[in-house]
Amino acid sequence: MSDQDGLPKVGFVGLGAMGAPMAKNVAAGGYALTVLDANAETTQKVAAEIGATAAGSATDVGRTADIVVTMLPTSGIVESVLFGESGVAAALKPGSIIVDMSSGAPTQTRAIAERLAALNIALVDAPVSGGVPRARTGDLAIMLGGDADVIEKVRPLVARMGSSLTVVGGIGAAHAMKALNNLVSAGGFLIGIEALLIGSRFGLSPETMVDVLNASTGMNNSTQKKFKQFVLSRKFDAGFGLDLMVKDLGIALGVASETDTTTPFSSLCLELWSAAQKTLGRGQDHTAVARFQEMIAATELKP
Repeated sequence: MSDQDGLPKVGFVGLGAMGAPMAKNVAAGGYALTVLDANAETTQKVAAEIGATAAGSATDVGRTADIVVTMLPTSGIVESVLFGESGVAAALKPGSIIVDMSSGAPTQTRAIAERLAALNIALVDAPVSGGVPRARTGDLAIMLGGDADVIEKVRPLVARMGSSLTVVGGIGAAHAMKALNNLVSAGGFLIGIEALLIGSRFGLSPETMVDVLNASTGMNNSTQKKFKQFVLSRKFDAGFGLDLMVKDLGIALGVASETDTTTPFSSLCLELWSAAQKTLGRGQDHTAVARFQEMIAATELKP
């Protein structure tokens, strides 16, 4: 089953802040696309905007697709979409492929892959990094885990959404790598904000400090792309949720536990992000963790 240009037909489930622009880039590549979101209004809106077909259920997606992309909050939701009532998997033909681009838990990913394999359906885990701006431009960094032959089959599709594609290992490896990437990112954010708070109380300008860090060895993704843009601006709207960051850190620490790796700094990092989540409440942007750090330091960062 493929469209008139020989491209596989694609289903896309999950049209949130990241999923919608990713689906748009797939549609722009000439793929016959069927889309679905938990919110029916969103499904219709995005389908109309990008020239895709709106599905009424996950089963509808499975009936029409050779490859199904999932971009969902958790592995549990992915499992429900695939195997729940009116799920995708039961409607897919043998030989189909699931590309799970969610930030999933590696152990659950492997279990899902086993269930799919029993139906002769392959799975590739392909989580992304880069945030909403790079999702819009199709320049995401994408990690790939799974069978090499299957990865090659989906590579042209995945390349519509990312400019950096890296195969990191077998099933579950990409989801492990994504969680570890976010662990490093989360740690860099915390230490950077603490440095700004120290300097601010000493009398340094936070904006000047960010400039110096970005010209020096203290530079990281947060100093470059988050501190001025979302913290000092007081916008706190980078587009990635605090709840999701805490989830991903939990996944990373779960991998540490499974591999019997002692991680004192990582454990403290998760503890601080979890405390911020509890203090600030759910639904916050991840950059709002700076507000929690300001509370602890009794200092507000002002541009």
